[in-house]
Amino acid sequence: MSLEVKELSKYYGQQKALDKVNFIAEKGQVLGFLGPNGAGKSTAMKIAAGFLLPDVGDVWVNGVSVVDRPREASKMIGYLPEHNPLYLEMYVREFLAFMAGLYQVQGPEANSRIDGVIDACGLGDEQHKKIGALSKGYRQRVGLAKALVHDPEVIILDEPTSGLDPNQLVYIRKLIKSISKEKTLILSTHVMQEVEALCEKVVIIDQGQVVAQDLLANMTSSEAETVLYLETQEKLKEEWFAAMQGLDKLRVLGEGYFQLKAKDASILRKEIMELVSEKSLSLLSLRQEERNLESIFRQLTSTKNDQFSI
Repeated sequence: MSLEVKELSKYYGQQKALDKVNFIAEKGQVLGFLGPNGAGKSTAMKIAAGFLLPDVGDVWVNGVSVVDRPREASKMIGYLPEHNPLYLEMYVREFLAFMAGLYQVQGPEANSRIDGVIDACGLGDEQHKKIGALSKGYRQRVGLAKALVHDPEVIILDEPTSGLDPNQLVYIRKLIKSISKEKTLILSTHVMQEVEALCEKVVIIDQGQVVAQDLLANMTSSEAETVLYLETQEKLKEEWFAAMQGLDKLRVLGEGYFQLKAKDASILRKEIMELVSEKSLSLLSLRQEERNLESIFRQLTSTKNDQFSI
């Protein structure tokens, strides 16, 4: 049970929203699809769910092409879009019965499925209320129930926790975790905390391209590259760092504030302190960037003007 994205590209006029995107999501492993706003996340999720056609590439759900066999593929996909579309004048149970019917789930099977998702999503006390009378947190639960009511094998959630208060957030996180045990689940978001709390595997996208993908544990390993921040009272000059053996790349953050990517961290620290002594600089701070998802995300998705030099 898996979802495989192959060479996915999409254009809006001259703008390339997706550029040869590839990744695989597998059963029992929550995949975090992470990127800044405008990176192409929602476009990729709409294509994966069969709501939008790609210009190039395809998405395969358990070996079924979303492009060539959309009806068959859609039966295996549950999708919660970023802007949760609901019929506010319908009652919760009525709405879920309507959605089940769209997937040709009817009769006793439909009642059983509706009872199951109402229980799983904590909607028992709300099932006879109009959706328009519910809070945002409960509307999100209805959206999740809608995505689950036909018992799909693949679940795609686009920004499912956006705008929720802390209590609602905790419940939705637990619900997503419980769902993922038996399903293939993709969580698309720009919130690092959601990925760290829920995901085992991470795909990071920026400007329509995949810039990193790996298990979260591997990404945040202490064996990965070291980044140092040097701040002095005086103005720093880039040429002072050019011959440093421990330095890989440098990024100017301010006149007396540099970010240094280490080739060899121990050598670089020694060279920095020697420079401080040689130039009689007033050292304000020298700190190592914590290796976490947020720091990795910033490095990979910074603008061209912020990229490392030297």
